[in-house]
Amino acid sequence: MAKQDSLDPQTRDLVRFAAAIAQGYEPELRERVGPLRSSQVPTAWVEELLLQSVLMVGYPRGLLAFVVWRQFSGVPAPDTDEGQDYSHTAEWTRRGEEVCAKVYGDNYRKLRDSVRVLHPAVDAWMVTEGYGRTLGRPGLDLLRRELCTVAQTAVLEAPRQLHSHLRGALNAGATFGQIEGVLSIVNPLLSFDQWKKIKELWRTVREGWSPGN
Repeated sequence: MAKQDSLDPQTRDLVRFAAAIAQGYEPELRERVGPLRSSQVPTAWVEELLLQSVLMVGYPRGLLAFVVWRQFSGVPAPDTDEGQDYSHTAEWTRRGEEVCAKVYGDNYRKLRDSVRVLHPAVDAWMVTEGYGRTLGRPGLDLLRRELCTVAQTAVLEAPRQLHSHLRGALNAGATFGQIEGVLSIVNPLLSFDQWKKIKELWRTVREGWSPGN
């Protein structure tokens, strides 16, 4: 059985699109829109992936992915969205604290302290804008959000963040097989040395993981 078979077809195609967004290569993005439609990935999932990709890979790649999706899927943008209404800020903060704590488990307080030392504004933005306003939205479950984030941080060669989100995906309920399915998707996009480092990182996380750590 191929490792990607550990992912249901819709999740597999969503993760492939996530990896393509991180690459930022327009022809690859176009190629990935068709499978999203043929495997009937819910439109809400794709929209949420695109929104969180702005957070994870930055505006240049995130906006490019939005353009390709709008052009080749035929799905129009919504007229309004919760994310544009800053009267929800208190709710975003509450939601962000909850989601961030679930992703980081016992390391949540350590994360908050470490980021606050870097800059208190970054800590606030991470919780309210990142985990609350963006990753805490209801249109896509946290498990799939984390699997997509694993794919993107691997492609971006961000080992610290990949380490955190490998554990975050496990804390969100992912199986080892699902994570290995995600890693098999990004494998062809990486150099041999990059892939070797990611395999070793995943081995370390897998062997040391226990729920909530």
